[in-house]
Amino acid sequence: MPPRRHLVLLDVFAGLMLAIANFAVAGNLWLAQSDEVPTMVLATAAALLAGTAVALRRLWPRTMLALAVAVALSGTLWDPFVTVALVLYTVTTLHPRRESATALALCLTAAAAGALWLPAGWAFAPVAALFALLAWLIGELLRERRTQATDLAAQQARQIRLDERLRIARELHDVVAHGMGLIAVKAAVANFVAETRPEETRAALRVIETTSKEALAETRRLLSVLRTDDLRPPDLDELFAGAREAGVQIEATVRLDDLPEALRLTVLRIVQEAVTNVIRHAAPATCQVRVTGTDEAVTIEVTDNGPGGDPRPGGHGLTGIRERVALYEGDFHAGPAPDGGFHLHATLPRKRPS
Repeated sequence: MPPRRHLVLLDVFAGLMLAIANFAVAGNLWLAQSDEVPTMVLATAAALLAGTAVALRRLWPRTMLALAVAVALSGTLWDPFVTVALVLYTVTTLHPRRESATALALCLTAAAAGALWLPAGWAFAPVAALFALLAWLIGELLRERRTQATDLAAQQARQIRLDERLRIARELHDVVAHGMGLIAVKAAVANFVAETRPEETRAALRVIETTSKEALAETRRLLSVLRTDDLRPPDLDELFAGAREAGVQIEATVRLDDLPEALRLTVLRIVQEAVTNVIRHAAPATCQVRVTGTDEAVTIEVTDNGPGGDPRPGGHGLTGIRERVALYEGDFHAGPAPDGGFHLHATLPRKRPS
């Protein structure tokens, strides 16, 4: 859907064209009946008011509808049905059904009043009612489609969050199982050689210390995410600032405009995981982050000039990225770059498969 300001500008243009058309018709009538100066003045004012109602219908829809109905009942426009229908359509798309039904009732009541009030009202009322009903039905269909699209996007976002929690649970299991398993093995070695080979005991204890610290840090990080109710998307500015503090120079080109919320969250999580991997396994290094998109897909590329390696140690991040890409049935590749370092490439379609 175009930005709101663009739609308002389009309404202003349509209102201007409508006012000019009404003014031109009024001018022709005045030339044909040069003694009807008051009629010409009223027709000019009505043309300007009708154009104003259409131009400002998206800013004050209900007020502009009342204005359009009043102008239509004045009997000085050549297209009263078009003006009212355009404004009623906007009211219907922007307001709930109850309010739009009230607006439709107003228009139908005005049409019935016009049958008594206006010359040739017997012809005015049916046409006005038909235009109002068509405008309301089209607007209602569009509003329903927008509501369904919004609900679907929210459902997809909830599914993404659920998938995120399940992935985190799997990561937590892997961290605990791997860390505790390694600690148990090294503790057994240390216990076995404690008296005969103290240097091996110290080496085993150092491994235990390092492994336990890493496992605790990773467990705290995962639990902090699980405690978050809404899994807010990561802030890339904070992420890149943290990377620079860790010795990773970030060169980023990220475009997330007009992405559906669920897809935007997925893209942000992929970038977060990829940059976190660079911090863990490549720092100090230079990292290039590019997120670009077309009408069909979004492409994510993260490249660093670190030591590379395939797969990288502790591949939980790459597994999570692969799972996120798989949810969209996208393409994913990660491995050593041709010129050294590590390269990650992911492409996700804009529309998630149902």
